[in-house]
Amino acid sequence: MELQQLTLSVCRVAREAGAYINKERASFSLDKVERKHAHDYVSYVDKGSEQLIVKALRELLPEAGFITEEGTTKNDDRCKMSDVRCQKEDVSDVSPQPSDFTWVVDPLDGTTNFIHGFAPYAVSIALCKGREIVVGVVYEIVSDECFYAWQGGGAFVNEQPLHVGTSAIGDALLCLQLPYNSDAYKPVIKRLIDHFYGNVGSIRMMGSAAIALCYVAAGRLDAYAERYIGQWDYMAGALIVQEAGGRVTNYAGDDYFMEGDSIVATNGVVHQDLLEAVRQVE
Repeated sequence: MELQQLTLSVCRVAREAGAYINKERASFSLDKVERKHAHDYVSYVDKGSEQLIVKALRELLPEAGFITEEGTTKNDDRCKMSDVRCQKEDVSDVSPQPSDFTWVVDPLDGTTNFIHGFAPYAVSIALCKGREIVVGVVYEIVSDECFYAWQGGGAFVNEQPLHVGTSAIGDALLCLQLPYNSDAYKPVIKRLIDHFYGNVGSIRMMGSAAIALCYVAAGRLDAYAERYIGQWDYMAGALIVQEAGGRVTNYAGDDYFMEGDSIVATNGVVHQDLLEAVRQVE
């Protein structure tokens, strides 16, 4: 299956999951929420969305494995990353061998937002081939925006091309997220805000890593940084940023970020500013 066709099929899956989430939101109550960890929540909606997505993706690409946030699949497996960094390869014709491909799924990114009826929240689906991300789809449910990209094909939202912004740091709109691991990250985020507040255009917090990345791709944000997040949080959005002309690294500045828990995504212009600030406070 050709990558563009596969990506558009994944968009349909994401929209179906989004319709389910939107329907359940209408009658949702806080007594249906479970606590995974401190301030880290899950509900039957996350799990139901994941089951819907996994079933549909298995029909699209039966050979692929899964990494899913809620672990509802029985064969979750890490992307098969080789010991050496993967070189860019021609993946325009998806003819997989067993275990070459892995879906990375966040069935409801921004669960805390969702349970409070506070946008944004989204479905995030990525496809890895070895150590490459080849498909990324993020569907923002409230605004009905589907962001998507395939490797080498550019990035889009609802069929419109995406391009990162061009603001320098003094005018940049930054997103500095607050991960669940507050004890470890609180000193870092305090210093980052102190470093940037008053020296940039402004600072925002989205509550959804996937949407923050897509907003960088769309030029709505100029940069986003967060640590202590999972692959399902950032994998799809990272490809969308790259295909929109932006840059994505981990906090160390490494362009290979797929196995880590930190992300810096920018319009490229302000990337070094973000990395230098992170290095100073880490």
